[in-house]
Amino acid sequence: MTPQETATEPVSRRMPSQEARDLLSLVRDLARREIAPHAAREETEGTFPRALFLLLSDAGLLGLPYPSRHGGGDQPYEVYLQVLEELAAARLTVGLGTSVHTLACHALARHGTEEQRAAHLPAMLGGGLLGAYCLSEPASGSDAGSLRTRAVRDGDTWVIDGTKAWITHGGIADFCTVFARTGPEGPRGITAFLVPGDTPGLTASRPERKMGMNGSPTAQVHLDAVRVPDTHRIGHEGEGFALAMDALEAGRLGIAACATGLAQAALDEALAFTTGRRQFGRPVADFQGVRFLLADMATQIEAGRALYLEAARLRDAGEPFGRQAAMAKLFCSDVAMRTATDAVQLMGGYGYTADFPAERYLREAKVLQIVEGTNQIQRAVIARHLLPVRPGGAPGAPTPPAAG
Repeated sequence: MTPQETATEPVSRRMPSQEARDLLSLVRDLARREIAPHAAREETEGTFPRALFLLLSDAGLLGLPYPSRHGGGDQPYEVYLQVLEELAAARLTVGLGTSVHTLACHALARHGTEEQRAAHLPAMLGGGLLGAYCLSEPASGSDAGSLRTRAVRDGDTWVIDGTKAWITHGGIADFCTVFARTGPEGPRGITAFLVPGDTPGLTASRPERKMGMNGSPTAQVHLDAVRVPDTHRIGHEGEGFALAMDALEAGRLGIAACATGLAQAALDEALAFTTGRRQFGRPVADFQGVRFLLADMATQIEAGRALYLEAARLRDAGEPFGRQAAMAKLFCSDVAMRTATDAVQLMGGYGYTADFPAERYLREAKVLQIVEGTNQIQRAVIARHLLPVRPGGAPGAPTPPAAG
């Protein structure tokens, strides 16, 4: 039984406008008709739903938080994240893929020139293209500032060599936002580039064999003398690391929303099972121990949703939101893992079988505690906000990484 088949009502949300309410209703309907029915089979087969992403692009759902003049949806993050939550509840591959695509567009949308935006963003946001975010490397995950991929200038062209790791959409992306070293060691020597997916020298290894999200390809991306014009450089030389961190701060909210969607799906599955399953002459959901566990699951999900929405509203208001984004990513992904685990436990042996989606939710939830900065890194970020480093004191927190 899928969450869409349960008797529970859709979660009621406070939306900022009627347009936003209509948008969320449209997404729920699309998720019910086009995403959820195929999720279990395609995840088992390891099938990436490329046709679905074309549908999402045609519907304007791959560029929601960006300006309409460049092909975006002009939606605040408060709305965009709730759309992500609905997509992830139906299938995490789709929700997380949408979040990663949005992340890949971020540097150009926020820091590109008007000429660059006009030339590339319409196709990236609503033209059926799919993006990848290429920051992490085999030897630089959490320590993203030590990346070794190098870009060397050759007249009006840059030649890029290196390997990126853990890249979502690696091998199938139509464009990549690539961070490469153009200067000395350290964060200040990094520059961002827009690299089309069909550029000669850009290849990918076979996708990684993963615990979950088998429908979402994650692969190493290799750049062998990849040449891009200087017009594809995003921002000034040496500013790439700041651009990467700016994107990740917003990207953490995407992960928080996806985690909340997965947790909600796990709760809905547990509710459907425990109300329909009878033991000792009554529904399993009638036992107090089960009811209390379900209540705790629901409370944690609501708390996580409130946390990511508050961070989104701060971002929409132009106020600092980095601390709240780290808290939301940390809390919501932990809740997703805990809720998925509890859902399997409530369903007993049935929860452990692939006949029900609970076991898939459990396998998928784990990655949310790792991507776009592990939860240990999020704690370091939060602590840095709480405890500024004093002169002569302990060093600052490590730099958060990307999950490609």
